[in-house]
Amino acid sequence: AGAALWAAAEPDNIVAAVVSRGGRPDLAGPRLASVRAPTLLLVGGADEPVIELNEAAQRELNAESELRIVPGATHLFEEPGALETVADLARDWFTRHFTGR
Repeated sequence: AGAALWAAAEPDNIVAAVVSRGGRPDLAGPRLASVRAPTLLLVGGADEPVIELNEAAQRELNAESELRIVPGATHLFEEPGALETVADLARDWFTRHFTGR
């Protein structure tokens, strides 16, 4: 997540949207404020340290962003149905933001 958001902050980038699954967007540090691509942050509900890191990173984003917490999921989303939920959320985000591009 940190690397993807770092790249999305590059001037004149062509990034249409970003989805981070259980990632560490905070690792993009000061570049978060320069991200212009709509960003969806997906975190497992049982991954409390990563939830906090994603909340802090989201506060730094100036682009459209959303934090979705998958209830009961751990860091790797190994629980039944967790990856399917993530896939559905990512599909919907990309479909919404890729339309017309």
